[in-house]
Amino acid sequence: MRIALAQINSTIGDFDGNVRKIVDYARKAAAAAADLVLYPELAVCGYPPMDLLDQDRFVELNIRALRVLQRELPPDLAAGFGYVNRNRDVQGKALVNAYGIVLGGSLVFEQVKTLLPTYDVFDEARNFESARRWDSFAYKGQRIGVAICEDVWRETETPGTKYAEDPVRRLLDRGITMLCVPSASPYYVGKRQARLALSERICRRGDIPLFYVNAVGANDSIIFDGRSFVYHKDGAVSAAAAFKEDLLLAEVGGEAAPAAAGHAPSDNELDTLEDALVMGIREYMNKCGFTRAHLGLSGGIDSALVAHLAARAAGKENVVAISMPSRFSSQGSKDDAKELAGILGCRYETLPIEETFTAILHTLENIFEGRPFDVAEENLQARIRGALLMAYSNKWNSMLLTTGNKSELAMGYCTLYGDMAGALAPIGDLFKTEVFALCRRINERGPVIIPTAIIQKPPSAELRPNQTDQDSLPPYHILDDILKHYLFDNLSAEEIAQKGFDRALTASIVKTVARAEFKRRQAPPVLKVSPRAFGMGRRMPIARTIYEL
Repeated sequence: MRIALAQINSTIGDFDGNVRKIVDYARKAAAAAADLVLYPELAVCGYPPMDLLDQDRFVELNIRALRVLQRELPPDLAAGFGYVNRNRDVQGKALVNAYGIVLGGSLVFEQVKTLLPTYDVFDEARNFESARRWDSFAYKGQRIGVAICEDVWRETETPGTKYAEDPVRRLLDRGITMLCVPSASPYYVGKRQARLALSERICRRGDIPLFYVNAVGANDSIIFDGRSFVYHKDGAVSAAAAFKEDLLLAEVGGEAAPAAAGHAPSDNELDTLEDALVMGIREYMNKCGFTRAHLGLSGGIDSALVAHLAARAAGKENVVAISMPSRFSSQGSKDDAKELAGILGCRYETLPIEETFTAILHTLENIFEGRPFDVAEENLQARIRGALLMAYSNKWNSMLLTTGNKSELAMGYCTLYGDMAGALAPIGDLFKTEVFALCRRINERGPVIIPTAIIQKPPSAELRPNQTDQDSLPPYHILDDILKHYLFDNLSAEEIAQKGFDRALTASIVKTVARAEFKRRQAPPVLKVSPRAFGMGRRMPIARTIYEL
């Protein structure tokens, strides 16, 4: 039997567009003599639909799309795809996350998702009811089992998650000869290796091949990398493209097809990370209706990286870089910003803020009562810049990209309504050390894009004379290591200190992260590229006692 994996980019709520895409790829699969074509989880409505599921109209349009597909799909091709359906059982939630197979105009098989994750960016148990039945689909001499995304991740024993049910075991007990895994599995650095290791365990356990079809594209903070694959019984792997729609063909029981040109994922995780960020920006712009993007270009490494990513995502002709120098901006930073814009080929504008800054200081003179220059005046500069960038956004319908990194967001080293203003934070899930590493990798591939001076200079907000980030923050290599233990491993300050870090410094960092929660709650969405990103992936109360010391 010949199977096609159609990794498509569904837009949430675009039922007509998603249906057209499903039908188009089905016709391509039929033309390639496939017997079965598989699509990702919730391909009909897009993932994650979140509380759109509370709207009856959304659910009805989803079910109507299913009926349209029954009529429009090639009659001699079996097609499996994900959608939302009504729960037919008397008890439980009203909806289920379903995966059906249509053949000859009829819905001939349906499997409901069993394991409904509620960790990280997921909240499926809020809307869906779990499966109570597991069956297989007999077709072309095979017994096909369907395990939807999280249904296979039980094998990994996700920290903090205990599932009573084992859907894969249920299917193996029913004698399946192949396992289909439709997924909307978000990307993060190292995720592909985790998927392959998981598939290897399942294939060995069941002595069966596994067909993993993953979504591609991005919705809000979540990036889907595609990279669908077939894990053959002999351990060989056939892989689809990364970060773009693709159709992968494979034979059940056949040998692994060599990856086509451009399909083999890069061995360099930084290259993959860059591609993920570029796609995340492009998808956010396209699905939110923007064709232009702009950012403040300071001459620092963060804004330099965002400018490069934006130029790749939107095209250099659609990106505007705006320099907004103040009395504290060094000539080197101004020159570096202009040089980078020239290398990228994007439009470059200069909007000095000195007159505005002086005028506002004059307005505040009496109420400030002669108090010394401090963070109030520093933040005022950032807020002037934010106002100018948002004015440009309003006038030209251009999407403002913020340039803050994860280390800054963690420590609150950013200004509300200033440098935090914008629609999307492309590098808000990259620690500062990762920003440096990615910029070096970009230059490594050649030609040099990020000027060497930008990478080598000490990071600075340039909001007061001779300021550097390390006046307020620990060295980034130390800070980032402590943050990773705290944010990813959920260790306390004491547990982190036992790994060799200074106790007082660790306690101070943990306390600062907690106190900065109110800022992150008001930050733009970040593109998730780590196991735990700020925003949807880490939900903390703002008003609380800080006990982690």
